[in-house]
Amino acid sequence: MALFDRLTGWYDRQRHRWMYRKGSGTGTGMSMPGLPKLGALRGKISGSRARKGLLGFFVFLVFYYFVGGWIIHSIDDDPDFRPAAEFNQPGGSHVVAMTAALIEREVEDKRWTANDPWFVPSAFLDNMPNYQQGIISALARFSFEMTDQLGRTRGSSQADPDLQSASGLLQYAGDVWIWDPKVSLMPRASSEAQYRAARDALLKYNTRLASGEAVFERRGDNLMATLDRIALDLGSSSAVLVGSVVENSGRLIDPTADDNFYNVKGQLYAYYMLLGALGKDFETLIAERGLTGAWDQMQDSLLKAAMLDPLVVVNGTPDGQFLPNHLAAQGFYLLRARTQLREITNILLK
Repeated sequence: MALFDRLTGWYDRQRHRWMYRKGSGTGTGMSMPGLPKLGALRGKISGSRARKGLLGFFVFLVFYYFVGGWIIHSIDDDPDFRPAAEFNQPGGSHVVAMTAALIEREVEDKRWTANDPWFVPSAFLDNMPNYQQGIISALARFSFEMTDQLGRTRGSSQADPDLQSASGLLQYAGDVWIWDPKVSLMPRASSEAQYRAARDALLKYNTRLASGEAVFERRGDNLMATLDRIALDLGSSSAVLVGSVVENSGRLIDPTADDNFYNVKGQLYAYYMLLGALGKDFETLIAERGLTGAWDQMQDSLLKAAMLDPLVVVNGTPDGQFLPNHLAAQGFYLLRARTQLREITNILLK
C-alpha cells in the first residue's frame, strides 16, 4: 500500500502541473476527462479485487466440494471381490476372512464417509454413506450368529471372546466422528476406529481357529439358525421398502428413496458375499444334503438385487407406465432370495 500511495501522490502532482501549463493558473478547477482522479480509480480497483476474490472463493468451494466429493464417491459392488492373501488362514474360516476383508475395504481402502464433518468434501455425499452403512449392518447382524452359533460348540458353552468383541464393536453407530460438542467436549472413538478394532478381533479369531485354539462348528443346525436370522433381517428390510413405496410412491421428488435403496443394496451385497464364503465353509454339508442347486439359486437372486444400479433412483407408482419403481424391483429380488433361504432351512430341518 505504501508504494501505491507514493504513485498516487506523484500522479496528482504531475496532473496539477499539466493543468497549470494549459492556462488554469492555479491548476485547480479544470475538469480533465482524460485524467481521472486516483481516489476514484483506487476505489474501483479495490472493488474489482473484492469481486474477484469472492468469485475465486466461490469457484474454489464448487471445485472442493463437488469435484472432491465426486472423486471420493464409490459404490463398490464387485461380486468377484475376494479377501487379500493375508486374510486367509489355512484351516481358518472363509466367512470370517470375508467379513474382515469387507471392513478393511470400506474403512481403509475406500473411505468411511458416513461420519465425515462438514469441511470434508464427502460430507455432502448421500448414496455412498448409506451403502456403506448397509454393508456394516449386515456384517453386524452376521457377527451375532458367529458368536452365538458358529463360534461355540453348544448353547451352554462359552462364547469366543474375539467374536464377542467383534460383534459388540460392529454395533457401533456409523455416523460418529471423533468430536461432537453436543455430546461431549472431549474426543471419543470414531466409527471407523471401532470397525478397525472389530476387523482385528476377527483376524485374531481366524488365526486361533487355524491353529486349533478356537471353534467353528460346521453343523447343520448351526447353518440353519444362521440362515433363519439372515432371512429375518431381509424381512425387516423388505418392510422398509414397502413403507417407502406405500407412503411416497408417485411423488416427483422423494428424498428418502435413494437413501433406502442404497442402504438395502449394501446389505444385500454384503449378504451375497458372506453367503458365498459361508457356502465354502459348509461345502461338504451342502453337497451331502443336496442343497447345491438351491444354494446357487438363492445366491443368484441376491446378486440380481445387489447389482441394481439406476442412474437416478425413482419411486414411481407400482403400476405406472413411464416412471419405474426401483424400490419395488429391489424388493422383488430381496423377497425371492428370502423365500429361497427358507426353502434351504426347511430342507436342513428334515
